[in-house]
Amino acid sequence: MHPRMKTLNMTRHVLPSGLTVLIETLPYVRSVALGYYLRSGSAVEAVEHSGASHFLEHLVFKGTARRSTSDIAQIIDILGGDVDAFTGKEYTSFYAHVLDEQVMTALDLLTDILVSPRFSAEDIESERSVILEEIKMVEDTPDDLVHEIFVGSFWPDHPLGRPILGTEETVGHLGRDQIIEHYRETFHPANVIFCASGNVRPEQLIPFLEKAFPAESAAPERREWSAPTPNQHVILREKRELEQVHLCLGSRGLPQQDEGRYAAAIFNTVLGGGMSSRLFQRIREKEGLVYTVMSYHNGYLHGGYEAIYAACAPKNLKRVLAITLEEMRRIRQEAITEDELASAKLHLKGSILLSLESTVSRMSGMGRQEYYFGRQFSPDEIIEHVDAVTLDDIRAVAATIVDPDSLSLTMLGNAKNPGVSAESLREAVG
Repeated sequence: MHPRMKTLNMTRHVLPSGLTVLIETLPYVRSVALGYYLRSGSAVEAVEHSGASHFLEHLVFKGTARRSTSDIAQIIDILGGDVDAFTGKEYTSFYAHVLDEQVMTALDLLTDILVSPRFSAEDIESERSVILEEIKMVEDTPDDLVHEIFVGSFWPDHPLGRPILGTEETVGHLGRDQIIEHYRETFHPANVIFCASGNVRPEQLIPFLEKAFPAESAAPERREWSAPTPNQHVILREKRELEQVHLCLGSRGLPQQDEGRYAAAIFNTVLGGGMSSRLFQRIREKEGLVYTVMSYHNGYLHGGYEAIYAACAPKNLKRVLAITLEEMRRIRQEAITEDELASAKLHLKGSILLSLESTVSRMSGMGRQEYYFGRQFSPDEIIEHVDAVTLDDIRAVAATIVDPDSLSLTMLGNAKNPGVSAESLREAVG
């Protein structure tokens, strides 16, 4: 075994406040990636408060009890690294990537914006305007928009189907009291995972974290959601200014914790997850019908979906769809070859091992694994699982994913309906 693959030089602590702390010490690097992972994202929101988690993610950078917006910006610039945040459906992250000598400055800043944001009425209104512009930007970005429309149609009336940004209507109506209430319900230390990876030791960080997060008597608000039920659909949304048709073809997937997740990753790699994938080789390299074609698998705590995205000239739409459906049917009926299985395993193992070179990737992986599994998987353990996948496993996962009863299509662009129906999709893969 390569000596640097023994990566779990990691400590896990749960502080009296309930904060979970994961610290991985890598003495051979000069940087530290550190971040807070909030066990709360857009899926916890009530329908009328859609977009509140993302609104909060923006607002905490607008100022704290002791720092103005410009103070925060100045510190971020002085750090010279990367300080950022993102909101997901199930969790929200605030993180930094800095030189090891700047770790306490970065930790102090991240903690300050989490613990004591000021939420002034003026900041809320200026940031509301920024977020409304961000929503408009998605409208002008067809490859993002087609995915939003697909998921909202695939999982309608479900928290995972709603847009993370919210809508112009919901963001326009979010008041200061609702935002503060959402903050108090979710930003609780027992609801937070802190992760750090790099040239840093637990004794540097834990005393600071214990002081910053005193024990609280109140428990965090926890909202659970059930597994979504796919809604089979075929939708064409006209957007006449577009030169291409953007399409998202998707079907039922696996939740994050499903035992079949490694087989699903290999299935996806073979279908459209790389340059040697079936879809890329046939649709782009052989027939020249697209510039972009790709597939991906999104898994959540409950439920998941597999999706193929492509963009093409309207005249090529029928052919792109026909090839995609044909390859999905072939994998479902005939599985994949031994060579494809071996190549996909090499691809996945390469991605896993190369990601170990990045402290940011390691830190974010720690946060995700704690959130979804409550434990850490070593790279060796993950690679063993990848190596153990058999052709029979691929057949089983293909039978789940290439599902005639959930296969759905969203199209966006200046095109006529290509005559596709839910029934014709079912027949194409069945």
